[in-house]
Amino acid sequence: MAKTRDRITDTAENVRPYVERAVKDEEVRENVKSALAAARNIYDELIGARGVTYAATRMATDKDLQDSLRSAIDDLRRAADRVQGKDTHTGRNATLLVTGIALGLLFNPVTGPSTRRWVSDLVLGKDEFGDTAANTNNNPTAAGPTT
Repeated sequence: MAKTRDRITDTAENVRPYVERAVKDEEVRENVKSALAAARNIYDELIGARGVTYAATRMATDKDLQDSLRSAIDDLRRAADRVQGKDTHTGRNATLLVTGIALGLLFNPVTGPSTRRWVSDLVLGKDEFGDTAANTNNNPTAAGPTT
């Protein structure tokens, strides 16, 4: 009996922050209300049909019902994400993607040297002799032989 009570207490303690956030957050309540309204609308339209086959056929073919269901699911998803405190990581994910692509281009054995040369010319510029600034910085071997 004590084990069951302890498990219930632990579960209640784990759930408490989510419940408090859901009760206090106006956006979560609005998302849930909107989802319930959409679900009620879908149910009312489908319950008029007497058979399951008709309801399934109508759900598969009626674009308005599909949009309404999609809206309800999106609202519930947003509410759940907000309650769980999830943040969107679109900026971070985009930065990681661009960084990965850039690194792949720069260190690719086929295109890497020419890409690195192009980036170097773009960033450092060329001097009046056509050499990049990287080749003229106190490195006589990089600039080529002098005659």
